[in-house]
Amino acid sequence: MHFFGEDSITNRLSELLNGPLERRRPKVLRHRDVSGFVLRFGDYKFVIEPGNSGTTEAVSSALEKLRRGSRRIDGIPVVVVPHMGEVGKRLCSEAGVGWIDLSGNADLSAPGLRVKIEGRPNPFKPLGRPSDVFAPKSSRVTRYLLTHWYSAFSVRGLAKETVKDPGFTSRILSRLEAQGFISRKGDAIRVQNPDLLLDAWRIEYKFLKHRIIRGHIAARSSEDLVHDLAQTFKKCGIRYAATGLSAAWLFTHFAGFRLAAFYLHEPPSEELLRRIEFREDPRGANVWLVVPNDEGVFQGQLPESESDDVQCVHPVQIYLDLKDHPERSAEAADELRKRFLKWKLDA
Repeated sequence: MHFFGEDSITNRLSELLNGPLERRRPKVLRHRDVSGFVLRFGDYKFVIEPGNSGTTEAVSSALEKLRRGSRRIDGIPVVVVPHMGEVGKRLCSEAGVGWIDLSGNADLSAPGLRVKIEGRPNPFKPLGRPSDVFAPKSSRVTRYLLTHWYSAFSVRGLAKETVKDPGFTSRILSRLEAQGFISRKGDAIRVQNPDLLLDAWRIEYKFLKHRIIRGHIAARSSEDLVHDLAQTFKKCGIRYAATGLSAAWLFTHFAGFRLAAFYLHEPPSEELLRRIEFREDPRGANVWLVVPNDEGVFQGQLPESESDDVQCVHPVQIYLDLKDHPERSAEAADELRKRFLKWKLDA
């Protein structure tokens, strides 16, 4: 049951195309698994399939119904939802299907027709708490699945490696499965589409929710600063891991950086801050000392041998953290993903 009707969809598409539409429900679409209808605009015939939300599950279901319906009628397939999210857009793009949302956004393409509108806000935001699949503790499950994407796991196996609670893990997995991110075959759980899962997590992820201590340390260069700090942390027995721009540079040597960011397992002591000559300075900061809101950020931490002489968080975590970094963080994230988050086994 959709909370919006055919009239709402017809009116929205009519506004987008700036003209009247003719509505039909061909007999070939009157099928218990296909709930769509057809809208005509001049010579164009749109096969419409509504989804009750822009979630992965809802959009995937609509696309599957369109695949069945489009085999029975010739037309331009279109998914319609209240508000289309980034993951839904990607699913439609990969399927070669157009979409519109009732918020006023759209991406439609056909010979002689192009409609693309983005950026209109979502007036259909649900009340209450959002899904906690990507909350700090819950995301340990997602992080482990992505850093071990090539393997299959049982619920108990994942719980042992992440939150130590099979019941909690099972609930998170059920939500991930409902959204189409994982698949089950017997007791074996696998990531269905790592790219999609990473995109969905990145949309919800907020690096600035960690405690960030911003300051300045005099150094000859940013590279020297990173290595000097890593050596000091190691000598002091402090558990640390580089992230953000500096960590991305250690992996790719792409896009120079000024800002060095480090996760610390515990808040830095006054003694440590004096030793590294750290001067708190939010505006002129070249160092971020980050106390994470969950120790899961250290999952998959790579040893020094794999990232020069500096310990780094896993590329998945670096990629997420770059979302809220300055400088050339977007370019650094794209390069890191292209080279280290390919989700393919070497031949």
